Amino acid sequence: MKPKVLILVTSDPRTTHRPSEAVRIAAGVGAWKKAEVQLYLRGPAIRVAGEWVDDLVREDDLVRYLPLTVGPGRPLWVQAGAAELSDLGATPVEVEPIDDRELARRCAESTYILRF
Repeated sequence: MKPKVLILVTSDPRTTHRPSEAVRIAAGVGAWKKAEVQLYLRGPAIRVAGEWVDDLVREDDLVRYLPLTVGPGRPLWVQAGAAELSDLGATPVEVEPIDDRELARRCAESTYILRF
């Protein structure tokens, strides 16, 4: 069975490159097909999944790599009920809001958890 890698992103993409690095790493590790990689965005990091990313740090990496992090049956997880959800517009990838209880369950099922 493949290890499961959960990448949690909570940093604000308007002020730091960390969210774009997390997306780039998720796309790169997922391309190996040696692990199941899942990306979760919380709080201000949800802006990464938005239609408008022009004002985010390293927006070109987000545009290039975010579509590679999702696939059939593997949507981008985001914090349910977050205020940023209303500002996303038409998201370029499939987004699935999950609550904290579901996040805890999925963390428990993960082999590795990385936080950015």
